[in-house]
Amino acid sequence: MTFLTRAAVGTLLLGVSACATAGSGYLDPTAAPSYGQVTLNAGFTPDPYLVDVVAGGDLDASSLGSGCAGGIASSPDFRVTYRAGSYPLSFAAISGADTTLVINGPDGQYHCDDDSGGDGDPFITFSNPQSGVYDIWVGVYDGGTADAVLYVSEE
Repeated sequence: MTFLTRAAVGTLLLGVSACATAGSGYLDPTAAPSYGQVTLNAGFTPDPYLVDVVAGGDLDASSLGSGCAGGIASSPDFRVTYRAGSYPLSFAAISGADTTLVINGPDGQYHCDDDSGGDGDPFITFSNPQSGVYDIWVGVYDGGTADAVLYVSEE
């Protein structure tokens, strides 16, 4: 997993933009998420919370640093506003394609994963999650797009 601050991402935006195709823009964590948002409190049900997304995009997530991979969109795919309790908070993406995750956490850092979930699927766990906003991008390792399911769980 890679951790980057928002300031470091600002420095890297030029690199991300340079890797993007014409007209695709830049990584924008403040943009409206493409597939919606939810507010979850510790102990939420149903668990896992599932969201259908189309993973991928024109931006090269590897420009965010070591551990980041795949093509992602400029705006988040989904946003979770979470009120933490005593549970860990996990995110995964399941797809027939090799997917990746980029999460901008409430700590202002970017957390990335490629294959920790096995079978080409990403998995990120926050053992002691903070309350706040988690912006999530689901990428496709080899570029292009793919149908995927985003999992949010405390299990």
